Amino acid sequence: MDALQLVGLVAASAAVAGFARRTFVPAPLLLVAVGLAASYLPGVPDYTLDPHIVLPLVLPPLLYTAAVDSSYLDLRANIRPVALLSVGYVLFATVAVGWLAYVLVPDLPLTAALVLGAVIAPPDAVAATAIARRLGLPNRITTILQGESLVNDATAITAYKVALAAAVGAGVSWAGGLWEFVLAAVGGIGVGLVLMVPIHWLRTHLTEALLQNTLSLLIPFIAYAAAEEVGASGVLAVVVVGLFLGHKAWKVDFATRLQEEAVWKMVAFVLESAVFALIGLQLPYVVKGLGRYGMGEAAWYAVGVFVAVVVVRFVWVYPATFLPRWMSPGIREREPEVDWRAPLVVGWAGMRGVVSLAIAFSIPVVTDGEEFPARNLVLFLTFTTVIGTLVVQGLTLPPLIRFLKLPGRDRYAETLAEAQAQSEASRAAEERLDALLADERNALPKPLADRLRTVMERRRNSVWERLGAVNEITGETVDDTYRRLSREMIDAEREVFVQLRDARRIDDEMMRTLLRRLDLEEAAAYREAD
Repeated sequence: MDALQLVGLVAASAAVAGFARRTFVPAPLLLVAVGLAASYLPGVPDYTLDPHIVLPLVLPPLLYTAAVDSSYLDLRANIRPVALLSVGYVLFATVAVGWLAYVLVPDLPLTAALVLGAVIAPPDAVAATAIARRLGLPNRITTILQGESLVNDATAITAYKVALAAAVGAGVSWAGGLWEFVLAAVGGIGVGLVLMVPIHWLRTHLTEALLQNTLSLLIPFIAYAAAEEVGASGVLAVVVVGLFLGHKAWKVDFATRLQEEAVWKMVAFVLESAVFALIGLQLPYVVKGLGRYGMGEAAWYAVGVFVAVVVVRFVWVYPATFLPRWMSPGIREREPEVDWRAPLVVGWAGMRGVVSLAIAFSIPVVTDGEEFPARNLVLFLTFTTVIGTLVVQGLTLPPLIRFLKLPGRDRYAETLAEAQAQSEASRAAEERLDALLADERNALPKPLADRLRTVMERRRNSVWERLGAVNEITGETVDDTYRRLSREMIDAEREVFVQLRDARRIDDEMMRTLLRRLDLEEAAAYREAD
């Protein structure tokens, strides 16, 4: 892939993802569909998925940004269901789907079938969590899906390595494979624990936001490479570091946080858009490699494997949800009540993604002189499973959630909690201000002291105002009107600064300084809704 092809892929995928935001179709599904259609257009170059790029260069930043945005406390509170899905389910799916594929496909060795099972075992929750947030699913379901996606890749990659060694006759035993899995997991967590404290110390002691954000971009690659270098799980190392840094992000200065959020939003948007487009673009390459398997025959196998993947997830999810609650009174006391609808959503949200394809493409043709059996068929079945889950489950998940009428997030209760938290913080700030102004060293003219109190009062009241009455004419709350008027005033100032620059009364450098002040005021007055 040359530079022009890479630029074309990123630009086209970003345009499609941007268009998807204006439609009801989730961006990953539209990207895959467009990629499938584009793969057969004349003039479109071959975009072959390279696992040596996806696994070490694309997976770490996506995992890191997801981990930083996750709640360590929520994950800890839901560690049991997350572990059951990210470890237990992946291992169960590897064996169950692998055995079903072995029964379904003639002449497919059991070891190769287990490789296939490991490859398609881990769900990719990018699309599922995006849908969950858009439709306002309960936080617990969203947390469980997100937590599963953070850890299950490490489980699947380790299971794949064990199954691959068995498939090519490397003489690995299942006991040895289990030991390798434990070492990879413990090693990955250990590397993350070793790295997270010095990295956090460095982040809090760098004095420039530019340097801090440069470090931020390097962190996932450092953690991943360090763990892989010692034979541990790079995925778990990235997740551990990301969770810790996200939990301690409040200790970093505000300029770094503002820049970091913008930078990582852009990075995640570009990478997610490109990888889902790449999934669709793999179709010609995968079909071409089918070899002795006819397209019709392979299609039937693909349907069977897809059904097996869907059914096996439900076979695991329902017992894993209800059996522990039935067996343990402590679990029933600690965790909220669950009915049949929540596990139905979690089971149907098991969409596969780019990690499965990247692992499949990393299957070597020949290893240690041994040829991997049915490699092209495994690639095809992986591809069709990924596409099938994204299209079938991805398109039907939103209407399923609406049909089930799960209790959504209580926006009023959340706003009330936010208002109460802001009130407590404002009282603490008011007490601190009174103590500071009592000291002669902090003497301020009354207008400036009043301005500090006004700003503090505005922060305290703005959340409460969101709970208040709505303007009958505009449909806005008082807070919405305040933000809109603030923005109109700032726009008027901005226009004057530009006119003064054009009239050569101020230079460009001064205009940029003045505009930056307005930008910061606008960011404070007109926060994003999300």
